[in-house]
Amino acid sequence: MIPRLTIRKGKSIIESHPCFSKEAHHRFGRIHLPIAPACNIQCKYCIRKYDCANESRPGVTSKVFSVQEALERVRLLVERNARISVIGIAGPGDPLANNATFEVLKAVNKEFPELILCVSTNGLLLTDRLEDIIKSGTKSLTVTINAATPETAEKIYSWVFYHGRQYLGMDAAELLVRNQWRGLGNAIDAGLIVKVNSVLIPGINDNELPLIAQLAGKKGADLMNILPLIPQAEFGRLQRPSREEVSRMREDCKPHMPQMTHCKQCRADAFGILGEDKDMELEALNAKIGEDYCEMIN
Repeated sequence: MIPRLTIRKGKSIIESHPCFSKEAHHRFGRIHLPIAPACNIQCKYCIRKYDCANESRPGVTSKVFSVQEALERVRLLVERNARISVIGIAGPGDPLANNATFEVLKAVNKEFPELILCVSTNGLLLTDRLEDIIKSGTKSLTVTINAATPETAEKIYSWVFYHGRQYLGMDAAELLVRNQWRGLGNAIDAGLIVKVNSVLIPGINDNELPLIAQLAGKKGADLMNILPLIPQAEFGRLQRPSREEVSRMREDCKPHMPQMTHCKQCRADAFGILGEDKDMELEALNAKIGEDYCEMIN
């Protein structure tokens, strides 16, 4: 049986979480730990790059950390910046497809119980790993849902890998959509604070985002974040939605659930206040982590 949290609609968490609260993002920072390289789906707009210091977008990190390196990073940055309130794992793959995610979350929660733990996922394994999420101390969750129907999902995803088998076409789309919506409901029922991310892809899912908002709102999700497509990979030919188009879509979805308007589409290794990330300090920081780790084991 999946344990149930007692924090549902916990205002203290939302008010201190820079990704969930527009007011909090000026006052609190977060640390993204890039410890989850494996992914179990292929989005047609996604390119996951490592060792890429000059780009700022989801799926990018300067390196993938080990569990020990991730812990050292948290210790160093919490010591340097008292305004850190959230430790998040957002990739560069899907956190739930990487066992290191739960090792790190449990260790951070044990050492820094005052910090909010947050995980971002595509939702394929959400029901399967919900008990692990809760036992790790995680209380907030972001689920990326880009389709309400398999017909639309088939246009967005190339394949899905689930329980040792690769699914293609409509089989992949049906499996992913079913697991996402079931997992979303289960996570909300279990007491997690939940945000739904949806990428606005012109001509592909723009007519379906209000339905996503409606369905997620009815299930009790706390917030929706509509992100403009970054044209790349198979969707490199498409146009990035304008700020006005994103704003109109948020207005269309707003009657169904609250909308996030301050997202910066962060890297998998970002840290600090949203919009003021210090990614370029990572090389020096990583060197310091390496030195400390060598001293510890020698």
